[in-house]
Amino acid sequence: MDWFPLLNSLRIALLATLIVFFIGIFAAYYVARLPRILKGVLDVFLTLPLVLPPTVVGYLLLRLLGPKRPVGMLLSDLFGMRLTMNWQSAIIATAVVIFPLLYRTARGAFESFDETLADAARTLGKSNAYVFWRIRMPYCRQGILAGTVLAFARALGEYGATSMIAGYTPSRTATISTTVYQLWRTNDDALALKWVFVNIAISAVVLLVMNLLERRQRLGGRRA
Repeated sequence: MDWFPLLNSLRIALLATLIVFFIGIFAAYYVARLPRILKGVLDVFLTLPLVLPPTVVGYLLLRLLGPKRPVGMLLSDLFGMRLTMNWQSAIIATAVVIFPLLYRTARGAFESFDETLADAARTLGKSNAYVFWRIRMPYCRQGILAGTVLAFARALGEYGATSMIAGYTPSRTATISTTVYQLWRTNDDALALKWVFVNIAISAVVLLVMNLLERRQRLGGRRA
């Protein structure tokens, strides 16, 4: 049994989640502080990949990053980068798909933050950076961690956008999801079922971690 699809899926999911973690927190923090109308417009735009079919997301990325498209041609000419049909392109597709999950969770955590804590810290001469990293982030960490775990779980199961922009090449771009589909197409049900069980086991562990984080958050709220 070739374990490349598992290792590649974990690699793509980890890197995509890492990228989305920082971008999602940054976007959530600043969007939560905007006026209602502007926040509503940006919220719709940033959340759109959550409701669009993954294949539509993949198609739009191909239109943007394809080798014959302006952005794809520019990156190819300047840096020799190809952002389609390789495992790196799967990171981009996965990050776009999972971004709304972390963004919305982090935004909800920031909106529930008690701003009087920040105001009290500022009256004591603390900087905005200190307030963000030492007060706001610890207060919101359970919600942000839950969103991160949920985004990682979704990244492991991503198929539509990934298959559109990265395709399926054994030992190069294959993931668990694309491998299951290819094995089903070739009538190799026994091996496909093994990969299904692997995916179920990983997803169960991730969901267990998320449930533990939510339980800790509830217990922390009761103590407060």
